[in-house]
Amino acid sequence: MRRPITKIALSLAATASLTAPASAQQGPVQPITPQERAQGDAANGDIVSQYGGAYTGRQNAYVESVARRVAVQSGLSTDPKAFTVTILDTPIDNAFAIPGGYVYVTRGLLALANDEAELAGVLGHEVGHVAARHSRKRQSTATRNAILGMLGQIAASALIKNTDISNLLGRGIGTGTQLLTLSYSRGQETEADNLGINYLRGATYDTDALASMLADLSNKTALDQRLAGRSTATPAWASTHPEPGKRVAAALERARSVGGTDAPRNRAAYLAAIDGLLYGDNPRQGVVEGRTFRHPDLRISFTVPSGFTLANGARAVAISGEGAQGEFSTSAYAGDFQPYVARVLQALGDKNSAPPPFELRRTRVNGFDAAYTTVEAAGGSGRVDATVFAIAVSPTKAYHFTVVAPLGTGLGPLVDLPASFHTLTAAEAAAIKPRFIRIVTVKKGETIAMIAARMAYPDAQLDRFLALNGLANDAVLKPGDKVKIVGY
Repeated sequence: MRRPITKIALSLAATASLTAPASAQQGPVQPITPQERAQGDAANGDIVSQYGGAYTGRQNAYVESVARRVAVQSGLSTDPKAFTVTILDTPIDNAFAIPGGYVYVTRGLLALANDEAELAGVLGHEVGHVAARHSRKRQSTATRNAILGMLGQIAASALIKNTDISNLLGRGIGTGTQLLTLSYSRGQETEADNLGINYLRGATYDTDALASMLADLSNKTALDQRLAGRSTATPAWASTHPEPGKRVAAALERARSVGGTDAPRNRAAYLAAIDGLLYGDNPRQGVVEGRTFRHPDLRISFTVPSGFTLANGARAVAISGEGAQGEFSTSAYAGDFQPYVARVLQALGDKNSAPPPFELRRTRVNGFDAAYTTVEAAGGSGRVDATVFAIAVSPTKAYHFTVVAPLGTGLGPLVDLPASFHTLTAAEAAAIKPRFIRIVTVKKGETIAMIAARMAYPDAQLDRFLALNGLANDAVLKPGDKVKIVGY
């Protein structure tokens, strides 16, 4: 049984008076231009690499067909082959599109969606941003932010409220390419929602699907925050998007106005397509388990303090929390900490100028040589401390933590972070295994609790199961129902 979306939306937005839905884009849409195609071509490779590369599972052809079916409704092109669709190998729940016909969806979002129409609704929203030329209208903005807002990069992480911190790290991590999917205004988000719903109607999908996908996302985000000990944190995507409850209610209202709320959702086909999808972190890129990051191939691990969260990216691991923000990464090392730390500091500032003067201090961390420095740096609206703490595990290999915290606090609440770094034994590394989405059929006599107990997690199995399947706490399954679990 799906969550009662209408009831949830109206209860969360009880104090909001729903006016007539904002009108979606009017008039003919300008087709993809040669300039936009060239812009997308230039950015595509770097975007894919930064999001963990392209996922090459058997889901590709299916997802491509769904994305193209909804994208042609936009007017950007009547040729489905004009749209290049990529599944990104990251567990982050995200989707976005850039000019030139490029559409991206993460395998994390594929796992969260519960039917084909929900996937189509999210992709329709993202294509709507491109069709409305929202990025062209916001060229002065330089941060990525897709419908779900959870970035594969650390840059400008919305989980950190201190803009000084996020701005500084954002420069350090930079992409090297034009940031094509921008942080949109709430009005633009509403317009993209409306366009996405229109596209659902044109592609003959249930127009309620975008609302149910947004509700699924809100519930999943709340669970992730609660499991990380940050139950009061604002969802990352809510900072620039309409308030979640109001947004779901508005999407439902829009769906009613355009019709098509009884069109197909294609749940059976969708579940069959995602059966066997890699879930969570890819061990080849390291895994995040609660507050701990472990990499079986590199055989390293570290743990962040309570209240902090980790997000694993292709080039760095994001560390987010109140009072500090950081990253864990690596760089070329030849046995000398001085140039190593200098390069990291330089990356935080203007790459065309020399790094600031710094005093390097030496220490040891769990048997390894280490060095660190803290410098004062300019944030968005004030001065901050930027600390680089490097640890050498061999004469040719080193890793480093970069932490930005309020001025005068050094590592701030992350003071114990470097000491948590250690190596894994061969047995510990071998025990890290990938997880996959498995579609199971409910048998007679089976309860939700019984099925949830099969989730491949040591904690919160029931909560994870409910969020993964978009189920209410009081849901009742019947024999023959198909649901998702996570297994090895």
